[in-house]
Amino acid sequence: MLTHFHTDHMGQVTGATPVSKSGAYKLTGLTEVGDRIPIAKMLDRGWPDYSYPAPLENAEVKNYRAFLAWQAANKGMRVERFQPGRNDQIVPVRAPKAHPDFEIRNLVANGEVWTGVGSQTRRHFPALDSIPASERPSENMCSSGFRLSYGRFDYYTGGDIPGIPDEGFPEWQDVETPVAKAVGPVEVAVLNHHGYIDSQNAFFVGALRPRVWVLFVWDSAHPTARVYSRLRSLRVYPGPRDIFANNMHPANKTVVVGLDKLASERGHVVVRVTPGGADYRVVVLDDAAETYRVTAVHGPYEAR
Repeated sequence: MLTHFHTDHMGQVTGATPVSKSGAYKLTGLTEVGDRIPIAKMLDRGWPDYSYPAPLENAEVKNYRAFLAWQAANKGMRVERFQPGRNDQIVPVRAPKAHPDFEIRNLVANGEVWTGVGSQTRRHFPALDSIPASERPSENMCSSGFRLSYGRFDYYTGGDIPGIPDEGFPEWQDVETPVAKAVGPVEVAVLNHHGYIDSQNAFFVGALRPRVWVLFVWDSAHPTARVYSRLRSLRVYPGPRDIFANNMHPANKTVVVGLDKLASERGHVVVRVTPGGADYRVVVLDDAAETYRVTAVHGPYEAR
């Protein structure tokens, strides 16, 4: 599943990017992974025309589409549009009926948001022909997201959806609030948009109120000070919470007070849920070498 078409999520194409053995596409990010590890089904927000909210014609999307076409023709890959509201696009392939309390619910994509009732959705974005071009949804706003549930355990990830519109822009550019209304409380949540300035509004943080936050960092503004303050605030929601970062930027620690209190600053963050979903642990792996040595184990945390 590809949440949206930005280079930090799919890979960047440059003049030095190597070409696959097939010659059909270049190897970068997702296409390099898919070249090595077979993907039976690929989900994204744009298939088949990649035209919303405007035609996607940059080098990365063209390379990605070439990858899809070659994989479909030569390896049997299936490609589908990620459809909010559904719970049958990402499903177990081994003994699918063995765990009836396991579900991945599609929450949002292209401004279409699950209502929390059945598979019903609603359009959050206005019709494109009703708004000026300067206010059209950004790529981040169109991100896909889902909720994984297993027993009492729930996990949220929402790509780069924003929750705080830029000054003077319409309120519908807040995508976090309608998503939060559908999701409700979870055990583990990935920060939207890497914890950047336009994300994690107070309603979203308080509605999800996870015990564990996971932060993907690649910039010195991940997270910003106000975002971090909301994550830690006991006024936004009560109780303890741990924040795990995969690669904290040194510059950020000099300006954001409290970043020395992270549960982890670097390494792969692995969530292991016990059979039945009653509790879970967070395992941190050293990603400086492919041995992936375990550096810490947190928990068990009780699922609510």
